[in-house]
Amino acid sequence: FVETDVNKTDMLPLVKGCDVVVCLAAITDAASSFDQAERVEENNYNATRVLAEACAAAGTALIFPSSTSVYGTQAAVVDEDCDESELKPQSPYATSKLREERLIEELCRSQGLRAVICRFGTIYGVSPGMRFHTAVNKFCWQAVLGQPLTVWSSAYDQKRPYLDLLDCGRAIEFIIRQQLFDGRVYNVITANHTVREVVDTIRRSVQELEVSFVDSRIMNQLSYEVLCDRFRATGFEFSGDLGRGVRETMALLRRANAATA
Repeated sequence: FVETDVNKTDMLPLVKGCDVVVCLAAITDAASSFDQAERVEENNYNATRVLAEACAAAGTALIFPSSTSVYGTQAAVVDEDCDESELKPQSPYATSKLREERLIEELCRSQGLRAVICRFGTIYGVSPGMRFHTAVNKFCWQAVLGQPLTVWSSAYDQKRPYLDLLDCGRAIEFIIRQQLFDGRVYNVITANHTVREVVDTIRRSVQELEVSFVDSRIMNQLSYEVLCDRFRATGFEFSGDLGRGVRETMALLRRANAATA
């Protein structure tokens, strides 16, 4: 284990001889990225550049987790072959992700980097290092604490892509086993849901559930469904389930809340 700042370290000796690098050095909170745009650019884009260039030099494969937040389309349905005009990131975080994608694609062309770009949906599900700034996990947290669910006022019936954490882990394993380092972009999502559907799923476990509508700097009237036919065509089968993810997350939070009460 090496704890270091990727931007200040010669990464070549660390990645040389490795089978694959999974790049997770990123600030991931889109909403807070407006107040730290320069830090997001420094941390996310530059760290990815350092790692990707080191992998290209070492001949090491790279899995780059991008985000479906790079879409900002007026279309009802979107996939990886969408027109450039449908890629309109709504936050500094998403803008950085799109720039990182293009960097990796260029390194694949010019330096023979073996890589794959995965546009992950918003992740939900239990893990040792859970974060609670994204929709499903945040709503579960608020519900268990008896707080109103804070929903962006324009987003209640907008459809967005979500990814079960179990599917996320299985997808990474699948890519490594299949050596799917073809330089292409793959949408990786379990299902598309509206916020209303997420709230209704939580309501099955918490009958007295209040919803509070709030404004956000990521506000638009866009609703779109993200297709992942390209990834399914490789043979991967999604098995995640929003209901199970919500139940497990809320059970974990209730146990933790009881232990500290």
